[in-house]
Amino acid sequence: MTPDELVREHTIYSCVMGSRAFGLATEDSDTDVRGVYLAPTPLFWHFDKPPAHVEGPAEEQFSWELERFCELALRNNPNVLECLHSPVVEHVDDWGRELLSLRGAFLSRRAHQTFVRYAAGQRRKLDADVRQYGGPRWKHAMHLLRLLTSCRDLLRTGELRIDVGEDRDRLLAVKRGEVTWPEVESWMDRLQEEADRAHDTTPLPAAPDEPRIQDFLIRARRASALSEF
Repeated sequence: MTPDELVREHTIYSCVMGSRAFGLATEDSDTDVRGVYLAPTPLFWHFDKPPAHVEGPAEEQFSWELERFCELALRNNPNVLECLHSPVVEHVDDWGRELLSLRGAFLSRRAHQTFVRYAAGQRRKLDADVRQYGGPRWKHAMHLLRLLTSCRDLLRTGELRIDVGEDRDRLLAVKRGEVTWPEVESWMDRLQEEADRAHDTTPLPAAPDEPRIQDFLIRARRASALSEF
């Protein structure tokens, strides 16, 4: 079975991500599709295992195999958690619906470290652009502000919301380069400080509910194996 066939025939959940999910889409925005496929269990009995992720088959499409997706979500990987919370769902079957019902089980205080670490890496790239070119890539600056806002609100409320809501106009102004870099830096610093303070009082548990996620994965694998006979 080819990687493209795994995605076409065994996707349990797919959604639109990027600007169209964040409420930041403009006329020239791409449509980024992210998904999760459940590779048939018998494929794991071969020496040549199914891929942990697949790019394509469509442009701007990327999918994870269910186990890899769960591993990353348990680590509170920002991109994977946001995929689970996209407001624009393209496809979902029964296993996909159960995966979505487990969104809260993945969330934990680990989000502070993973989101902040990812944001720090992006901030270093922006700072390098400023030093080299005299200004940042404004689109990337906009998305970093969005990520930091999402992190802060997740830690404050225990819920991940990825639509930018009332911040849309201000964030799009950043994308257009209408906000000065010092103003953007100040905004980022404030969001970082607010996220750090929120971590001290967050309602999120210290760790995700890994046994519950593992039970789901085992049942999905077992059902897949039985369906082949």
